[in-house]
Amino acid sequence: MERAEKREFVTELNEVFKASGSVVVAHYAGATVAQMNDFRSKMRAAGGTIKVAKNRLAKIALQGTDAEGISDLFTGQTLIAYSTDPITAPKVVVDFAKGNDKIVVLGGAMGTTTLNPEGVKSLATLPSLDELRAKLLGMIQTPATRIAGVVAAPASQLARVFSAYAKKDEAA
Repeated sequence: MERAEKREFVTELNEVFKASGSVVVAHYAGATVAQMNDFRSKMRAAGGTIKVAKNRLAKIALQGTDAEGISDLFTGQTLIAYSTDPITAPKVVVDFAKGNDKIVVLGGAMGTTTLNPEGVKSLATLPSLDELRAKLLGMIQTPATRIAGVVAAPASQLARVFSAYAKKDEAA
């Protein structure tokens, strides 16, 4: 990499650290190219991105961002997974690491909060933003359905009473 390319990469990575909802740092030593391509495609499908960065450049890019506390995680062969949704990157990384022992979660950051590996795993267990929206919508719709049932119940009971009187009159 030439000096201009390095500057451009650091600037781009700095913007990523500032704009991301969460950043996960992991080791990938021993992972094959096919495994990494599979990992990248799963992350891309979920709405996140994976980058392999030089540790020194990543540490420089972290300066002046909220995630500056994770700079000590950049040792060895590290990759950076990030997404605008704070749950997406941790969820995909932890799920992929379960099936692949070559991916080892080192930690991460969510805003100004520095996360250890357990913090990243607990963040991965939370529902995503879309799942939360679906649950909230379901909770909003349920009372409306119940109200409609309660309002309709007296009318149906009256109809049954009238029907019973009508049958009684017909029989007499």
